[in-house]
Amino acid sequence: MASLIFSFLAHLPLPLLQRIGFLAGWLTYALSPSYRRRLRANLEHALGAEVANRIWRRVVGETGKQALELPWVLLRPQEEVVAKVVKVSGWEHVEAAEATGGGILFITPHLGCFEIAAQYFSRHKPITVLYRAPKKAVLQPVINAGRSRGNMRLAPADVGGVRRLIKALRAREAVGMLPDQVPGSGEGAWLPFFGRPAYTMTLAARLSEVAGVTTIFAWAERLPGGQGFHLHLRPPLQPLEGDVETRTAAINREMEAQIRDNPAQYLWGYNRYKRPRGPSPSSATRENQA
Repeated sequence: MASLIFSFLAHLPLPLLQRIGFLAGWLTYALSPSYRRRLRANLEHALGAEVANRIWRRVVGETGKQALELPWVLLRPQEEVVAKVVKVSGWEHVEAAEATGGGILFITPHLGCFEIAAQYFSRHKPITVLYRAPKKAVLQPVINAGRSRGNMRLAPADVGGVRRLIKALRAREAVGMLPDQVPGSGEGAWLPFFGRPAYTMTLAARLSEVAGVTTIFAWAERLPGGQGFHLHLRPPLQPLEGDVETRTAAINREMEAQIRDNPAQYLWGYNRYKRPRGPSPSSATRENQA
């Protein structure tokens, strides 16, 4: 049933899907007290009460749009999906990276239409994307098909997948990932995210150390009225240097800057600060937050 609903939604026009998503966002917010508390708490902690009070209603609607546009992005013909990227800012950074002859690491937070950035680049050159299996196993074949077409390849979030990513970068290809997810136990470090300790995956930092790799931060802004998307691309605001934890902390700060550009389109309802089984914030991490 879930796969049939997913396929049905993919056939609806994008503007209609986003309107339905807006309503679905509010329905979820109304029916789930835990989701409601988490969204408001994360937003207020990161941006302060004044900003949170100003934008939380937009956040609710944009989160619903983000969820409902997913079937359209993954299952519509790729040419149609890519055509909805009506503006691109920063493509010169991609060209400059390609001119160096090395691989490109694209880092994208759960901001805007995060699925469409890799789809857009894959029309240009091959890209391997890190993924985690969806919670509903019945959707996995459908979602994987949308993420592995044309020049797009998938790398599961396991040891074998990491090897695929490194191999792609060494072959001077592109890799895409969303590092603002809570990793599994033993796969991350406790580091600040909007000033609060968050268990953070270190994989992006390790990949940025591969010889010749250029790191580019990307996100696709959702334009109003179903007009399409504006893809933003930029290099790090500060060089990614130091050991893995130092680089990981820097990547968190870079994503924070991206999110502050358009906070209404970030996935504030995600349980970013949950504690996986096993690891806990160290006293040193807590001291760094003081």
